[in-house]
Amino acid sequence: MSIPHRTVGSGPHHVFCLHGWFGSSQGWGSFPDHLDGDRFTYHFVDYRGYGARKDVEGDYSLQEIAQDVLALADELGVERFSLIGHSMGGAAVQRVLAVAPDRVEKMVGIAPVGAMPTPFDDDGRALFFGAPEHRENRYGIVDLTTGNRLTPVWVNQVVEHSLESSTVASFAGHLDAWAGADFVDEVKGQQLPVLAVVGEHDPALGEATIRQTWEPTYPSCRVEVMPNAGHYPTDETPVRLATVVEAFLGD
Repeated sequence: MSIPHRTVGSGPHHVFCLHGWFGSSQGWGSFPDHLDGDRFTYHFVDYRGYGARKDVEGDYSLQEIAQDVLALADELGVERFSLIGHSMGGAAVQRVLAVAPDRVEKMVGIAPVGAMPTPFDDDGRALFFGAPEHRENRYGIVDLTTGNRLTPVWVNQVVEHSLESSTVASFAGHLDAWAGADFVDEVKGQQLPVLAVVGEHDPALGEATIRQTWEPTYPSCRVEVMPNAGHYPTDETPVRLATVVEAFLGD
């Protein structure tokens, strides 16, 4: 059975792109508009319960995402590929790496979750774990993670996309998946080229966090701080993000 996805480009270097908790295959801002389709083919994947797969039920785990990505790669006849993961997708791409390390050429995390549990204080836990059922929590999370500095019109657009593009069960299940990720020993020390891009205004998954999570895990990890961005460089600084990512992938 075919796995629906969004494809951008037709180049020889295949890249699977795994979205964030609030995202979908269509929820990457204008980032896809600036990608080089002659050099790369990008496959933007929906998780079960999201986007074009909103009606597909699952266990909403990182392992399930990894298995679906590998099944799609097999379906497309793609043996070797690179990975891009935004936010929660940062944990998901590492799960793909854990399952099939020989198939991954390069890996990019954009404001990425680590392969270890995410710590929350009491207020943070209430904010995040209340988000599946409460719109105001979703708004607060997007506003917080972009530094409380962006127009409410855009924040509401991100919130509306999450409400329209995911089921409550999938949104809640995937929160448990990324917040409870605990498999760093399965990927630590992998020698592939790794890039972590973080926004300078992201208080949750910014430079300090990534230097404690991704950088110690991967010997070749390079951390790039994106000026004038928070948690959503895909929306906030898409041209610069595409430039940095493709310079890394094409090197």
